[in-house]
Amino acid sequence: MPHVSFRLAAPLLALAAAHCTPPAAGAPPYRPRTRAFTITTVPLLTKELVRVYPFLVRDFANGGVLEGKEVYAFVPGEITVVEGDTLALTLVNPEDDPHSFVLPDLAVPLPPQTTVQASYVARRAGIYRFLCSVPSHLPYMYGTLVVLPATGFPGP
Repeated sequence: MPHVSFRLAAPLLALAAAHCTPPAAGAPPYRPRTRAFTITTVPLLTKELVRVYPFLVRDFANGGVLEGKEVYAFVPGEITVVEGDTLALTLVNPEDDPHSFVLPDLAVPLPPQTTVQASYVARRAGIYRFLCSVPSHLPYMYGTLVVLPATGFPGP
């Protein structure tokens, strides 16, 4: 797995920590919120694009760099919440291909041309990968969930 998302997310965590001042003495602790996100599957390089981009014929052919693979993405590819927050997810798959949305302790199938609702509680601060578990979409189709620590965030 590439480490790009981790290298990009680490400065985000450092920046958030630098700008978060500890709550004043006696201030109420952070109260987790429900945060709504819509995440859509999008095709980037699929065998159907060979008609539009003929240079892809060799890539999808036997022995090509994309043989048996297709490159899709989640948009947005990175979401940020605070520890304890609930993610109210609307997962949209407008395509003809099946996908899935997988996080630790959550696996949601995304049949073709569907919209699926799901909920996820970000229990611990950290950086987590979400991905599509369809074998031909691995290792390309993934995103990052950044969960910031609740300490240092003001209460309501």
